[in-house]
Amino acid sequence: MDFKDAQARVEELRRLIRYHDYQYYVLAKPKISDYEYDQLLRKLQALEEQFPQLITPDSPTQRVGGEPIEGFVQVRHEVPMLSLDNVYDSEELHEFDARVKRGLSLPLEEDVEYMVEQKFDGVAVSLKYIGGSFTLGATRGNGEVGDDITHNLRTIPTIPLTIPDKGELTIRGEVLMPISGFDELNRSLVAEGREPFANPRNATAGSLKLLDPRITAKRPLEFFAYYLIGDEDIATQHCALERLEELGFKVNPRRTLSSGLVGVEEFYERWSVQKEKLDYHVDGIVLKLDRFELWNILGKTSRSPRYAVAYKFAAEQATTTLEEVLYSVGRTGVITPIAILTPVRLSGTMVSRASLHNFNEVARLDVRKGDTVVIQKAGEIIPEIVEVLYSKRPKEVAKKPTHPPTHCPICATELVREEGMVALSCPNIACPAQLKGRILHFAGRGSMDIEGMGDALVSQLVERGLLADAGDIYSLTLEQLISLERMGEKSSQNLLDAIEESKRQPLDRLLNALGIPNVGSTTAVDLAHNFASLDALAGASPSRLEEVEGVGPIVASSIQSFFQVEGNRQAIKKLRTAGVNFQAEQVPSAVESELSRKNFVFTGSLKDFTREQAAEEVIRRGGRVSSAVSKNTDYVVIGKKPGSKLEKARGLGVTILSEEEFTALLEGKNL
Repeated sequence: MDFKDAQARVEELRRLIRYHDYQYYVLAKPKISDYEYDQLLRKLQALEEQFPQLITPDSPTQRVGGEPIEGFVQVRHEVPMLSLDNVYDSEELHEFDARVKRGLSLPLEEDVEYMVEQKFDGVAVSLKYIGGSFTLGATRGNGEVGDDITHNLRTIPTIPLTIPDKGELTIRGEVLMPISGFDELNRSLVAEGREPFANPRNATAGSLKLLDPRITAKRPLEFFAYYLIGDEDIATQHCALERLEELGFKVNPRRTLSSGLVGVEEFYERWSVQKEKLDYHVDGIVLKLDRFELWNILGKTSRSPRYAVAYKFAAEQATTTLEEVLYSVGRTGVITPIAILTPVRLSGTMVSRASLHNFNEVARLDVRKGDTVVIQKAGEIIPEIVEVLYSKRPKEVAKKPTHPPTHCPICATELVREEGMVALSCPNIACPAQLKGRILHFAGRGSMDIEGMGDALVSQLVERGLLADAGDIYSLTLEQLISLERMGEKSSQNLLDAIEESKRQPLDRLLNALGIPNVGSTTAVDLAHNFASLDALAGASPSRLEEVEGVGPIVASSIQSFFQVEGNRQAIKKLRTAGVNFQAEQVPSAVESELSRKNFVFTGSLKDFTREQAAEEVIRRGGRVSSAVSKNTDYVVIGKKPGSKLEKARGLGVTILSEEEFTALLEGKNL
């Protein structure tokens, strides 16, 4: 067979295999036997071996996974992956519906259409297709930035490697592991003498974060699509789901379009009872306004859309025995009591720990070692104790109340309770538990964003005495890193490169990274906008600090106290010596006056900015960013393929800027 004939045969085999993949994995209606399918795949593999120049990334033969990779690369989501707010009962559901109608200026008695879908208990991912080919897949991460796991997602049969749409589309959905596949996986792990997974979600998350895609390819993972971005012809969620099916994606058929809440509540009641019949875990339902134009009107908060909500199933409960109360130490020194339990299955998970929140809660429950307790998991990762069954308390337990500790369980320093505070705290800033937490926060996303400084590595660095504070990060050497477990020369050098890159982070990131009590990312941006440098902030009086929006007496006191602690001063000195950026961005006064307190909305894909980067540029200049166009919007910045926000802006007479005009505005140029 010559090259031309081979090329034609390869394309034909790929077309057939994709067709049968769709029939088998998506529709669950196979047209041929496994043997016949395997013969098609073997013929394709043989031709690709004979003509390797014909191998393409989207070939069905590439699902088996490539070589192991060194680590995960972070990618920014062009459209943030938001989390849904939750409601837990009918009253809260009706409150959500009322908020929606108020936001749309509709009478409360008027019904709106909701698309109602099951809520998967899996792992959310985002897929990007360009020219019909799957080019990038990422985890949710922090909503703005996720991990590139393309190599693992390619191994999942229900993720098409090609789709019949040559545009640029983003598809989002849930990767999950069917319960039957999970049980089979655990049986094989136990047979090999390995630790089984606790539940299907953990197994899914662990499989997606493997560095060897050949292992991921052996895991029984599935993908359900539920969100389509980039097709401007689609106007509703129910049409988007239908379009996803046309493109070859598996979409949950258990969904309904409801006018008003009657259908929503019927769907909820049906699946709260029948969920155990499913081969996958669902923990509630999701309702979204069906019409996308209404999404744009309602907009979103910093973390959640206002047009959708998750209606969680009632919390499952289980009864078990409290074996011990232990105490964990957070990065700020706060002591949290943790209940150690006799393991019990709850919501598909073997539970052996539960949060007791604080010592007031311990006293309220009067919970003691040996008590029989009721635990539940209502939307929380760590279960909580909701009731103590005092009637089952043994006599010997009645004589042994639980007393708060007097000394830190990690460093033995005497604990303190600040006036007016519930929590006990360890005041020792050199406490190893605090140190590890502070360094993880310093290096994390939204702070200095040092790729590669994860939990296991930081634990080693602290335990070996290589890090006494965050400032020591910038003194690490290649030799020190190579000596650590699971750290080769390449990964060590990559980490050093990331550390060097972090020195250029803007001042607001550094302020957030320092972990000043009561100063989060938003306050850090406000402080960086109001002070020229870290030194200026450190020397500011309480009255000067309180001039900053959002800074009151408590926050001002926290900031002053932080810079007076000698340990913090030493860490800052090391950061200064290392060359970490302490200066706020200097913004020309003309730009300041032009952008200060102005409201911006972005629509379409920008060429030189991600949405987050563009928003940061505005915020650092005193402006504000919103997701919805209103009469209070000053500028709408449009990129490639702007959506309905453009038409609304025109209707309201809002100033519309191209990306070039937006850049000029940032630079202080006249428009």
